[in-house]
Amino acid sequence: MSAFADPLAVQILDGERDGRVTAQLLQGFSYRPSGRPGAEVIQVPAGFVTDFASVPWGFWNLEPPLGDGARAAVVHDYLYATRGLEGRYSRAQADGIFREALKALGVPAWKRGLLWAAVRVGGAGGWGR
Repeated sequence: MSAFADPLAVQILDGERDGRVTAQLLQGFSYRPSGRPGAEVIQVPAGFVTDFASVPWGFWNLEPPLGDGARAAVVHDYLYATRGLEGRYSRAQADGIFREALKALGVPAWKRGLLWAAVRVGGAGGWGR
């Protein structure tokens, strides 16, 4: 079973990244993926800067940056920023973990599918950035 072990504590920053709000984690944050024997806990360290869900402004009614999937988006951002924890995960696996984490948060299946498809189609430019 996948699980988020810690609350998400962030400070919204004054700066933006490509027009999106950014925040810095005030404390470490972890997520345990499911379905993978011996899967490691993904530890996002304090100080990591995220822009949450990189949803274009026009779609914020569907999924605002700090919406239901915010915690999943932080894990996904971290996996992208570290290129899958320095190669332990591929981009496709990182996107799958995002989808799984959305499910763990209770995000409806239709929205999980849409958000997953969006990162598969539009996320390549953020890999390792």
